[in-house]
Amino acid sequence: MPANKKYLTKSPWLRLAKILAGAVGGYAVMLSFHLALTSFLPKKEVIATAFILGYIIWAFLLLWAFIAKNVWRVWLTYILLTVLFLLPYLLNTNFNHGS
Repeated sequence: MPANKKYLTKSPWLRLAKILAGAVGGYAVMLSFHLALTSFLPKKEVIATAFILGYIIWAFLLLWAFIAKNVWRVWLTYILLTVLFLLPYLLNTNFNHGS
C-alpha cells in the first residue's frame, strides 16, 4: 500500500535535512553520550556496552528525525544534546591534561 501523498515531505531540502539529522545528528548524539559515559565509568566497560547500546540509541534517534514534524527542532535538540554530553568529557580531559 503506497504512502498517502499529503504526509510525504514535498521539499527535497527538508527531506535531505531529515536524512542528515537522523544519520549524522543521531550519530553525533550517540557518540557524545558514550564519551560522556567514559568520564564516569571505566572505558573498557563503556566500549563493550557501546557495541549494542550505540546502535539502539542511534536507531531511535534516526527514527525520531523522520517522525518529527519540525526537522529544525530535531537539529536543535541534537546539537544541544551533543554539546551537553561533550561537556563532561571535555572538562575531564582538560583538567587531567589530556589523559
